[in-house]
Amino acid sequence: MEPTTRTEFSYVQDGRFAGRREAPKRKHRDRYWLHLLLFLLTLAATVQAGGTWAGRVLVYEQAGLGAFLLDGLRFAVALLLFLTVHEFGHYVAARRHGVDTSLPYYIPAPFIGIGTFGAVIRIREPIPSTRKLFDIGAAGPLAGFVVALGVLFYALATLPPPAYVFDLGGHEVLKDYVRQHGTFPEEMLPADPGTEGLRLVVGQTPLFWLLARLFPEVPPMYELYHYPVLFAGWLGLFFTALNLLPVGQLDGGHILYALVGPVWHRRLAHGFFMLLLVSGAIGFMDTDDVLLAAIHEWGGPVLAWLLLSAILFLYLNRVFEGDHRIIAPVLFGIMLLVAASQWVGPAMQRFGYSGWLVFSLLLVFLVRVEHPPVLQPEPLTPGRRWLGYLCILIFFLCFSLRPLYFV
Repeated sequence: MEPTTRTEFSYVQDGRFAGRREAPKRKHRDRYWLHLLLFLLTLAATVQAGGTWAGRVLVYEQAGLGAFLLDGLRFAVALLLFLTVHEFGHYVAARRHGVDTSLPYYIPAPFIGIGTFGAVIRIREPIPSTRKLFDIGAAGPLAGFVVALGVLFYALATLPPPAYVFDLGGHEVLKDYVRQHGTFPEEMLPADPGTEGLRLVVGQTPLFWLLARLFPEVPPMYELYHYPVLFAGWLGLFFTALNLLPVGQLDGGHILYALVGPVWHRRLAHGFFMLLLVSGAIGFMDTDDVLLAAIHEWGGPVLAWLLLSAILFLYLNRVFEGDHRIIAPVLFGIMLLVAASQWVGPAMQRFGYSGWLVFSLLLVFLVRVEHPPVLQPEPLTPGRRWLGYLCILIFFLCFSLRPLYFV
């Protein structure tokens, strides 16, 4: 069913303008079976992902499928609890303001590693005022953040001892270190002899770093994914930060638009988007990335530079609507910074993350960088402004420039 919005239309009587009437609003019905089916598919995908990442193969060999499912459920329940509370925060705020919206649609994704792309609700009519826009945009990340924080505290308070790694397959170098010292190493250890496998590194965030200082024997970031509840809690921070990016119609874009208005939202959103492009472009030229190293090796550096410039031009042309007076200098500036990073070396390259180029694709073609105007602009109340500042603080506490990468 196509969404029907509540709109005003002019009408004419005796050849003259006679006022405005409100168009009838068609009632939408949630397809409960679809929401439930998507939830169950997402639950199954996240259980499989959680058990796989936990990787306690020695336990699974002895205890069988039940142990695998238990690890998977620990991960899935914690992650889906966060996603559900986040989306129902939006849902409740929208319904409270009389804005027609759907129940959450969960998005199963069994092939991307964590089992889901998240969840979304469908707002079926324009949000009429700035305050309602703010309330609906801020309710989700604030509610979800509380859950993510609770999951992290629970996971950190119930961490198993370092001997937990003895249940993992491989990891012989790490196991030897734990046997000798009884604790985790401060630096990343080399891979096991004769192995060439990739290791997933979970990016450090300010909040996770602070919380880790409060508890003993917190696993290193390159082993975090073996701990189902802890990994789910970290993903809660990650998804909160993604939603609070101050761009377009993301939650952070709604909040920023309500706080500073359309002019400054446009400036700040464009500026932050440029930062993501610079980081993505620097990361794209990093030959330590396995996929990108293959591109460099296959086509050489010339192909890599040409491909990068084409990707950046595609994004910038879309964002600035073909205005080459802006596109040309911005493209030149980004490429100059990338060249500088090649010359400076690791001190500058560590700020690069090619994943932002992929995420920027979603921003440019789905979310958009700019925010559409609100029908009824109005100033926020002092309480809402403070909640907006809190959301900005939460964003910086949860954000990682390099959230997930392989070494």
